Amino acid sequence: MNKLNPRIKYRLGMSKLFHALVIVFAFMIAIPLIAILFFVIKEGITKINWNFLTNIPKPVGEVGGGIANALLGSLIIVLVAAIIAIPIGIFAGIYLSENKNSRLSYWSRLAVDILQGVPSIVIGIVIYFWIVKPSGTFSAISGSMALAVMMLPIIIRSTEETLKLIPFTIKEAGFALGLPYHKVILKVIVPCGFSGILSGAILSVARIAGETAPLLFTAFGNPYLNANVAKPMQSLPLLIFNYATSPYEEWHNLAWGASMILLIWILLLNIITKLITQKWKVQL
Repeated sequence: MNKLNPRIKYRLGMSKLFHALVIVFAFMIAIPLIAILFFVIKEGITKINWNFLTNIPKPVGEVGGGIANALLGSLIIVLVAAIIAIPIGIFAGIYLSENKNSRLSYWSRLAVDILQGVPSIVIGIVIYFWIVKPSGTFSAISGSMALAVMMLPIIIRSTEETLKLIPFTIKEAGFALGLPYHKVILKVIVPCGFSGILSGAILSVARIAGETAPLLFTAFGNPYLNANVAKPMQSLPLLIFNYATSPYEEWHNLAWGASMILLIWILLLNIITKLITQKWKVQL
């Protein structure tokens, strides 16, 4: 027994060392996030007030101004992108989950995986040549199209993986009741995977909320309030990019305030996703 004690002590020591290393590495991962949050909050919180949220930017040299045009533009662009991408992504995910072994499904999954890795700036350039150049004008709808393309892989894969978790016996029960195939899918299978599908949709919105590169080639930006999707439109990422790279201190302040608003938006979307997955879980 005494001969085993050194080995036991060694193993206990290694276990404690490994546990300590895990804690250290976890803390190291959290450091960049904490630093970003601290710096953005420190610089941005003093810039946010009612006028900041309800006014449009003022010309260079004038004090004040706000980001109302960027807030409205971001809301419209993301909303239109979601309207385009969510139905297509959900139905594509349903198809892939129902046709696991077909050749079309194989190539579709491969295309989705490749699309997920395509840089956002490349998507923006493609949409520029497909929509902006033929139409002769930048527009919010072209920006929404670019963002919708970026949303699709997330929605498709989350829908497919969620529906794969639902037992086949649930589908069999639907058929046993005499329901046609499309009603079994839409009224039995999809509701069972509601939380996963909704979480994927919200995560895809959070993914595109801070994208700048595609909008540089599509929505372009607009210093005024505009709700017409056929015309150029401002957004929070575009405003942050343009103002942060400008030489004017007042515009830098607007960029910090807009950065904090955008950060809050993305954090809220992620928190909502967590709450949804905890409240509505697929019952297996």
